[in-house]
Amino acid sequence: LKRSLLLILTISAVLVGIGLGLALRSMHLSHSTLQIMRFPGEIFMQVLRMMVLPLIVTSVISSLGQMKTGPASMMGLMTLAYYVTTAVFATVVGIACVTTIQPGALLADSDGQNRTELATGEVEPIDTFLDLVRNMFPDNIFRATFQRVSTKYYRGNGTTLVKKVVDAPGTNILGIIVFSTLFGLVVSRQGRKVRIMVEFFLALYKIIMGYIMAAMWFAPIGIVSLISGNLLEVEDLSDTFEVHLYHTAKNGILVQSLAMYLLTVLLGLFIHILITTPLLFFIVTRKSPLPVYKTMMEPFMIALGTASSGAALPTSIQCLEEHGIDSRIAHFVPSFGNTLNVVRSLVSMMLILNTVGLPVKDIALIITVDWLIDRIRTAINVMGDGFATCFIAHNV
Repeated sequence: LKRSLLLILTISAVLVGIGLGLALRSMHLSHSTLQIMRFPGEIFMQVLRMMVLPLIVTSVISSLGQMKTGPASMMGLMTLAYYVTTAVFATVVGIACVTTIQPGALLADSDGQNRTELATGEVEPIDTFLDLVRNMFPDNIFRATFQRVSTKYYRGNGTTLVKKVVDAPGTNILGIIVFSTLFGLVVSRQGRKVRIMVEFFLALYKIIMGYIMAAMWFAPIGIVSLISGNLLEVEDLSDTFEVHLYHTAKNGILVQSLAMYLLTVLLGLFIHILITTPLLFFIVTRKSPLPVYKTMMEPFMIALGTASSGAALPTSIQCLEEHGIDSRIAHFVPSFGNTLNVVRSLVSMMLILNTVGLPVKDIALIITVDWLIDRIRTAINVMGDGFATCFIAHNV
């Protein structure tokens, strides 16, 4: 009970947050009251986000630096291959769900035309991929801590669409993890000559982990604050879009399509984490996936409560190490997967919008359910990172 106390408190916090949010919805609390309710959660998230970047850098460099060049390169390539494979499977599942449920069909029938055609915008998906590659190799690693590259669109003379690559605010985690990976590989290649660097980053990692794990005892309070606050704000969102819904949809068709969209996404997510991923794990390792679910339950609940895979990252690493996973693998794979899931979200959003028949101009509608989808998607990503780590540990 003592060892599982934080997990018990985290699960209880999720339930209390949901119950409190639902119970207070009828009271129509003021905006100031909602701000106060969300304040503990905001502070908790800020504390964790402050440490995510140094945690990723130190864990990746220290894990790769402790391995020989061959095994380190093999682990990196195998990790990348695993995530590419599961991404392909997830894509197949997603296409099957969309084709079967067809969440945009009601919109097409009501308008007498395919809404996907109306949704085709001037934003080109290739620009998203190019931005990803640009962000992988920042020209200034220090600037990457607060800026990233992004393609912006604006109108020039007349109706001409102009594209420009600019520096946008936000941490370029992808570029930092690529730099850290290459740095760690070079350190491992140098061996004993730079052993002091490995010891430095390993010691720094332990300090950061100690700081984060102390902060995690405040997670239950933060989770209650975040979940209840989000539930109370949903009513405001529905009021904001109420006029839009009634003026845009006939007989609530748009609302029905939004519900079908929610069903499609959740079905795809659960098939991926309950069938596809454990089946792949069992076929390759010949081991039961149940211990992985058990090991990752605590970071899963933290991710569900905070909607942040970064907040769950330190707990993921700790739980995997306690499960018997080599610390070098437990440091590298979850950090790599944490960053990669961010990338896949950026690439997939526009493609999903067009596929399910929801026009780009109706993206505001998705916000009304995205708070729920985002939490579940984040938690499933964290669980998937656990499977990836155990998979790599079995094969390296």
